[in-house]
Amino acid sequence: MSDPDTAAPGPALAADKVLSDLTRLGIQVDASSRRRSEYSFDASNYRVAPAAVVFPRSSDDVVHVVAACSRHGVPMTSRGGGTSLAGNAIGPGIVLDFSRHMNSVIAVDESARTAIVEPGIVLTELQRHLQRTTRGKLTFAPDPSSKSRATVGGSLGNDACGNHSVRHGRTSDHVVALDLITAAGHRLTATRDSLHATNDNDVAAAAEAARITAQLQGLAREHLAEFRLELARIPRQVSGFHLANLLPENGFDVARALVGSEGTCAIIVGATVSLVPVAPSAMLLCLGYDDLVDAARDNALILRYSPAAVEGIDSLIVDTMRHLRGPDSVVGLPAGNAWLYVDLDGEDVTEVQARGAELVAELREAGRLVDARVVADPTERASLWRVREDGAGLSARLADGGESWTGWEDSAVAPDQLADYLIAIKEILAEFGLTGVMYGHFGAGCMHIRIDFDQRTPEGRAVMSRFIRRAAELCVQFGGSMSGEHGDGRARSELLSVMYSPRVMAAFSRFKRIWDPAGVLNPGIIVEPDALMSNLSLADVNTRRWPTSFELTPTHQAPVAPFVHAVQGCIGVGRCRASSGGVMCPSYRATGDEKDSTRGRARVLQEMVRNSPTVADGWRSEDVKESLELCLSCKACSTDCPVGVDMATYKSEFFDRYYRGRLRPMSHYSLGWLPTWLKLTTVAAPLVNLLTRGNAGRLVARLGGLTPHRAFPTFASRTQIRNAVGATGTPGDVVLLADTFTRGFRPEVAASAARVLQNAGLSSERRTDACCGLTWISTGQLAQAKKQLARSAELLDDGTDRPIVVLEPSCAAAFRKDLPELVHNDAARRVAARVRSFADTITDCAQSGWRPSTSMPVEVTVQTHCHEYAVFGADVQRKALRALGVETIREATGCCGVAGNFGFEADHYDVSMKVAEQALAPALRDTSDDVAVLTDGFSCHMQVRQLDPGRTSLHLAQLLDSRL
Repeated sequence: MSDPDTAAPGPALAADKVLSDLTRLGIQVDASSRRRSEYSFDASNYRVAPAAVVFPRSSDDVVHVVAACSRHGVPMTSRGGGTSLAGNAIGPGIVLDFSRHMNSVIAVDESARTAIVEPGIVLTELQRHLQRTTRGKLTFAPDPSSKSRATVGGSLGNDACGNHSVRHGRTSDHVVALDLITAAGHRLTATRDSLHATNDNDVAAAAEAARITAQLQGLAREHLAEFRLELARIPRQVSGFHLANLLPENGFDVARALVGSEGTCAIIVGATVSLVPVAPSAMLLCLGYDDLVDAARDNALILRYSPAAVEGIDSLIVDTMRHLRGPDSVVGLPAGNAWLYVDLDGEDVTEVQARGAELVAELREAGRLVDARVVADPTERASLWRVREDGAGLSARLADGGESWTGWEDSAVAPDQLADYLIAIKEILAEFGLTGVMYGHFGAGCMHIRIDFDQRTPEGRAVMSRFIRRAAELCVQFGGSMSGEHGDGRARSELLSVMYSPRVMAAFSRFKRIWDPAGVLNPGIIVEPDALMSNLSLADVNTRRWPTSFELTPTHQAPVAPFVHAVQGCIGVGRCRASSGGVMCPSYRATGDEKDSTRGRARVLQEMVRNSPTVADGWRSEDVKESLELCLSCKACSTDCPVGVDMATYKSEFFDRYYRGRLRPMSHYSLGWLPTWLKLTTVAAPLVNLLTRGNAGRLVARLGGLTPHRAFPTFASRTQIRNAVGATGTPGDVVLLADTFTRGFRPEVAASAARVLQNAGLSSERRTDACCGLTWISTGQLAQAKKQLARSAELLDDGTDRPIVVLEPSCAAAFRKDLPELVHNDAARRVAARVRSFADTITDCAQSGWRPSTSMPVEVTVQTHCHEYAVFGADVQRKALRALGVETIREATGCCGVAGNFGFEADHYDVSMKVAEQALAPALRDTSDDVAVLTDGFSCHMQVRQLDPGRTSLHLAQLLDSRL
């Protein structure tokens, strides 16, 4: 199949006509090269560039899109969260993204246990809505691991299942009715027993419904035997169309027949779904085994106890989570090398507990169980489920440096066949010299296996193709389904003839033609499929070396440049599109635009390194610059992203090269060179503070490219710094570094820190002569940053291993992470290894038995600092406060919105304040005036001042300082 970028002018001309028609109608459509890059990928191995992306606001918009595309013969692909692992959310022609606007809950009927929703509603948003409206009594059951960004429409397209499918089945089991737009532009509603016009007075639609109904009934009559013998044999048989639902014994269920059709038959614009009761009592059992085969052997025994979920993971995924996010990121696991999570629930807590105890006793008697734990603590439960939910990403870039890919990640067999199937698939992996990382829905017999395919070379792709075909044959031998929940897409459609007879395959083709005679809906999927190995995103990537200032050496021998390997780390799972949990991606949460997600940016960078026609000009690419414009450089993605994509680093590298020989924005000079200016302001601080107030300050701000809506901070004088920091250079147990921000704006923090450390029994050598270069790094001025960091490394590398305690978390993070990546010598590595944040240091002191001489408050509100979160651990501040005895901690876990220079820049103020509304602003509103607010980061401190001018926020050192 030809690449859409180089297709003949005919299709391109037809697409142009569609765009003209839609623009004239006022429909939101984007055909920019940047937008096409973002939507060329989903979470699969494939890449297909669309002609344009449409963001419909209503069913009327969709009707107009269908009419225009059908008129000009342009294909259409429906898309929700873009998390498809099979390549069924990308396509040529027009991509319709329903997640942007058509994402509402229309109605909830608690008595009927139903909800009416638009296709773009994210699953967790629907579940939160139901939590509020039904007071926690009802929920929508399907809960795939991508539920925080996957949509109802996508779940309907793939017939998604999720962790609790043992109890609740597939999405198709929860469909009451579907509102559709057909390829001919008619509005129809499919129900559990019929198909009719959505609007009673729509005569043309009624005629279309009658035609389709008659043809579907004829299709079912002609294939009664095949549908009964070949379809719906195991719980997770998702491959192909679900035509068994058309059988008489199943009530001619047109709605369920369409679920899992992957957008190839009709466009879903609304759905009525059934809701399930939430069990009042539940417990999580975590079971440890020597390996996953032993775990699978216990499947049948566990299923006798009516679990709601039986999920499996192996040690490779756990090791990667701990490598990426620290040893405390996975807590609550019992002994073993593989684990099952077993959810038991019921009406009575005593009965649930008794059932759990009985199950564990029987498992121990069976002899395969190594260890077991009841996980009662909510934090431990959340930790364990996050490992499982991030499985796809965590297994993509492993702790040992290996990488794995989809391709055979979704097969399913009968649950009692799972152990034998795992043994057989491992034998085939060994035969081909491949390694598979395994996890999955054990209770439903569905396995996710990510494999270390080499897609970059012809030889590796040949091995991948042969393996997948062998694996398909094996799955069929076990009576299984090649897809257990992700659909067929581009990954499995070509293989369907291995699984189904010629008559069933012919029935699939006929079903597709009944709905879509011209074949304009998601072509290349299920029927007349694209070749399995065509359109692979890693195939034939440009071999340009892409030298960088940052040391981005890959941890395995990838035949691509380190920068290429780094940006290809994004595999599209889309956690950055989640609206809650973690810190990334603050700009996406503010705008809701794929452009502003970590994934969107990574995809545009991936097109850049391909030297793709959609993103030309390399380091000078305007598309990449636009994509990175709203990145706050918060670094949260380096931790929250399951594959550790570090967009702040890539942005810095790109801006450094983009602006070479060019005039930069004024803020890059005013804020980027802040350490230099602060050397001058300390000499004339009173005058500078006068000039940055009132109308004069607003004029200075405009001249410096800064927003006039923020007040300047107060600049410290040389005398204030000297009085606060005290004598420097005196040897001590630790090196206390008054960084540039502390020294220039909050020198009193350094004084408090020295007193607190002294109270903890640690003498400090106070330093004011080292700078981390952060402002140059964040604005992409890397030559100056490296020069500054090299000098700092030389100054701080004193031949000792004393901790270097840095008061500003962002500076501590820059010394720890950016220093050794930009300055490639032993001194830099030694200094980086010694750097600690102040909160981290206090935790160590408290755990050694120290308690501050000042009384600790009962309650504290703390703004989690993004850089500290990313580099030193997600709960550094919380651990410190807990260790000191603070009972109630209200944590604003999310970027404050200032993020160094970002929130001070003129063009970013509005986004900065929207970001603040994600966590910090609500936390402040919920905090009474007598409760301390902690902001160790200077940016966070300034945002608190902006949001609540009358409130004082403190550094942790000030909270612990007995003098205060």
